[in-house]
Amino acid sequence: MSSASSGPLVVGVDSSTQSTKVLVVDAATGEVVASGQAPHTVSSGASRESDPEQWWDALCEALRQCGAAAREAAAVSVGGQQHGLVTLDARGRPVRPALLWNDVRSAPQARRLVEELGGAKVWADRVGSVPTPSFTVTKWAWLAEHEPASVRATAAVRLPHDYLTQRLTGSGTTDRSDVSGTGWWASASESYDEEILRLVGLDPALLPRVVHSGEVAGTVHARGELPFSKGTLVAPGAGDNAAAALGLGLRPGTPVLSLGTSGTVYAVSERRPTDLTGAVAGFADARGAWLPLACTLNCTLAVDRVAALLSLDREAVRPGGAVTVLPYLDGERTPDLPHASGMLHGLRHDTTPGQVLQGAYDGAVHALLGALDAVLDADADRSEPLLLIGGGARGTAWQETVRRLSGRPVQIPEARELVALGAAAQAAGLLTGEDPAAVARRWGTARGPVLDAVERDEATLSRISSLLSDAAPLLNGALDGAHGV
Repeated sequence: MSSASSGPLVVGVDSSTQSTKVLVVDAATGEVVASGQAPHTVSSGASRESDPEQWWDALCEALRQCGAAAREAAAVSVGGQQHGLVTLDARGRPVRPALLWNDVRSAPQARRLVEELGGAKVWADRVGSVPTPSFTVTKWAWLAEHEPASVRATAAVRLPHDYLTQRLTGSGTTDRSDVSGTGWWASASESYDEEILRLVGLDPALLPRVVHSGEVAGTVHARGELPFSKGTLVAPGAGDNAAAALGLGLRPGTPVLSLGTSGTVYAVSERRPTDLTGAVAGFADARGAWLPLACTLNCTLAVDRVAALLSLDREAVRPGGAVTVLPYLDGERTPDLPHASGMLHGLRHDTTPGQVLQGAYDGAVHALLGALDAVLDADADRSEPLLLIGGGARGTAWQETVRRLSGRPVQIPEARELVALGAAAQAAGLLTGEDPAAVARRWGTARGPVLDAVERDEATLSRISSLLSDAAPLLNGALDGAHGV
């Protein structure tokens, strides 16, 4: 396939929660000439952990599936799931499984850290975000409290994409988009915050060097396990949401709803975000601007679980009825309810399983749209189409629920694997000197059908909001207890 390419080939990697995906892309045209994918596992129950060695094995397998095209690549970049805590020993091997973004056991540590630094406003001003249990800094605090032997054995602390980049290059680097989600990087000064590191007992010598857009993180050195040739360039990489923003070639202000295991909403901004409520994370993007983002833990995974409990296909929704579902199956990040559980209200004799499933979709989308309102500037154009991406974006039930509850047009980009495409655009930018977002726009990655706006379903929105308000004492009380509602 690569013989017909018109430019150098680049590799984009998406190391997500469940699998690693690889695309080999023609840097000139954006044509995907080869692809591969391999799974990894995540623990179930109270913990959400994964063995980083599995990510590496999955990367090697996905590259093997790409065949000869991967061997011709001139540059590679890794996009990865954000926030995960990877602890390495002196030999560079994992001390323990990585604590992933959706492991919320560090909720008590998150609350304590907010108080110990001086409150939410201090965190928002310095870090750009108020830490939640997803943030890496809270996970390190949890580890120090519960597994001090693991902390003593740690010689390096990395994020998931940092780990894979280090395996590629042999040196410890990160990028500003991913490090901005740790909680120990000050967005105001774009440097590690020494006071926060002292607060959690983390030696800055254990942290990677921050590589900026357009810089080279290194060259591939682990050639025995990989198809790459000597001298293959390695780009800085990015957190998954920042990589997807690159993959879409986002311009400031364009809103994105990403329907994955979690649901995320974001938009590129030229202004550094500082939301003291904690609803909006003030992340950096992978270019030099900012990516204010809000995340809900319960998105496609929660809705699919409700469908499975009802023995329904995920598309088997039915209109009507007055059932309301708050699908907080894994606690929740936005709103900040880490110990809450799901709630079903308004069940009647004539309620159908399909109506309950539609209620789960409604509850998830209600949370996403509330998060989006917090992300967008007050003067944002609310008639602009929402870009709907992620695995759920292909589902009719997700599309129609977003249209009905937002009252806005919805655009579904035809390009798939936007995180890997964004990583590939970053790798291509190393070769051409272009802004990676401009590369993606040249590739036309955001093209796709636009679904017209429909009248907003105010009745359903009001019903969900009322239940949230009525259930607030129970949901908030769950924060300090061992169980949800």
